Amino acid sequence: MKPGARFDPVTLQILWGRLISTADEAAAALLRTSFSTIVRESNDFATVLMDAKGNSLAENSIGIPSFVGLLPRTLRHMLADIPLEELRPGDCLITNDPWMGTGHLLDITMAAPIFHRGRLVGFSGATSHMPDMGGAPWSADCQEIYEEGLRIHPTKFLIEGQENREVVRFIRGNVRVADQVMGDIYAQVTAQTVCARRLCEFLDDTGLADLTELSATLQDRADRAMRKAIAALPDGTWRATTFADGYEDQETRIECAVTVEGDALSVDYAGTSPQIMRGLNSVMNYTYAYTVYPLKCALDPLTPRNEGSYRAVRVTAPEGSILNPVHPAPCNARHLTGLFLSGAVYQCIAGIVPDKVIADSSSPSPRPVYTGRDRHGDRFNQVLFGSGGMGASAGADGLNTTAFPTNSGSGSIEAFEASAPIIVWKKDLLPDSGGAGTHRGGLGQEIELEVMTEEPVRLSLISDRMRHPAEGLAGGAAGAPALVRLQDGRHPHPKSRSILQPGERLHMHLGGGGGHGPPSGRDPAALRRDIEAGYVTPEGARRDYGPEA
Repeated sequence: MKPGARFDPVTLQILWGRLISTADEAAAALLRTSFSTIVRESNDFATVLMDAKGNSLAENSIGIPSFVGLLPRTLRHMLADIPLEELRPGDCLITNDPWMGTGHLLDITMAAPIFHRGRLVGFSGATSHMPDMGGAPWSADCQEIYEEGLRIHPTKFLIEGQENREVVRFIRGNVRVADQVMGDIYAQVTAQTVCARRLCEFLDDTGLADLTELSATLQDRADRAMRKAIAALPDGTWRATTFADGYEDQETRIECAVTVEGDALSVDYAGTSPQIMRGLNSVMNYTYAYTVYPLKCALDPLTPRNEGSYRAVRVTAPEGSILNPVHPAPCNARHLTGLFLSGAVYQCIAGIVPDKVIADSSSPSPRPVYTGRDRHGDRFNQVLFGSGGMGASAGADGLNTTAFPTNSGSGSIEAFEASAPIIVWKKDLLPDSGGAGTHRGGLGQEIELEVMTEEPVRLSLISDRMRHPAEGLAGGAAGAPALVRLQDGRHPHPKSRSILQPGERLHMHLGGGGGHGPPSGRDPAALRRDIEAGYVTPEGARRDYGPEA
């Protein structure tokens, strides 16, 4: 193909698919070479291919939504500190600044320039959740970001392919599980290498000198697809209010207004609660990601994502609010706020696209983080990811134990138990937890874990949905709330740290998704199948669907 040639639709789709495959192959390399179960089992990572201007061209297919559209923003911050003219082949940049990156210190973002025949043609980028970043174990109870761990301003992790030893030393010297952390960082380096190699092969195979024309074409196509979807909506403004448990008696409130005007859409969070001195604050990047992602899912789910996908959407939140906090606000548990945004957005647009949205899902679900030493004296810092139920839609029941809007997974229990002296005794679907409706919300789950150490361990809980379960939609009922308790009936603080003794067991209920439509409209045959499968008990059926059920 000659440089500057026009791209017909078939050729464009083939080229776009290959670029996505490049990002996916980089993701596979990161996944296979990472050390921690957070990446290997729970998929808490993303890889992105960007053009020479830092615009995203292709994102890996299974990346975490909280990273959507953010790597280009992070790269621009990096290049403000380390100008383009200072970059050389083999360089790799690193940061975990929450306001530059994905919202908390535990996510490390790396980016590397890609040179082809001596010319800068693009950037590879990757983000993944580290098993530890020093400071307090992953929790929601810190009062300033300084307590939450090591903050890395943009710097070079690799200099022309050589390890920056000072950076490695200060990272290793400040984290609990240094080998796991460094292993995950080098997994990102591997992903960058794979991405660069495949992009250079792509340019050689196609005869393109660079990505300039192709990038502009792909972004324009994604932009036009999203604008077409928005233009099909009526003009107007729709509003919704959502509440979260907050911290202790400090309930948090999210005010959402979605405005459609022609082929552009804006989401404004004016009136939302102010930032608080606990780690529930969602920085603007995270707020943006969890606003545009559910909109993309609802309005234009089939067009592959790139920079153009989000040009038509504007997101604003008052500075100093819990959705746009200012430094030094703590934000390690920002998902306890950000994961409520999809429900607020979908409440707003449910009246105009009722068949394209789902009821509220039971995210965020409780996450326990265990920190201590095993019988050999080795330190561990292990989190169990789990999912409650997904909300129902106008056409189907919600999925059981499936997260939305995030897509992090529970992973292998065997891998979890092999990584820490914790036994999972129970992990079952929770009957009657899905919100009743014409279409039932997805079921949550019940989990029981036991500490198998010889000395006490620290438990950090990151929980919500105990007082504000997933809401139903269009007359559907809310799902069951979350629950966390110890075997003796005590309830540990849902957003703080406590000590567990050897042999103590933790019981958790991860709530159900919201139902869609009035329960009276449910197909009796579907309800009978639910009872036969154990999804709904006979008592629950009579309570939620009427005495004749």
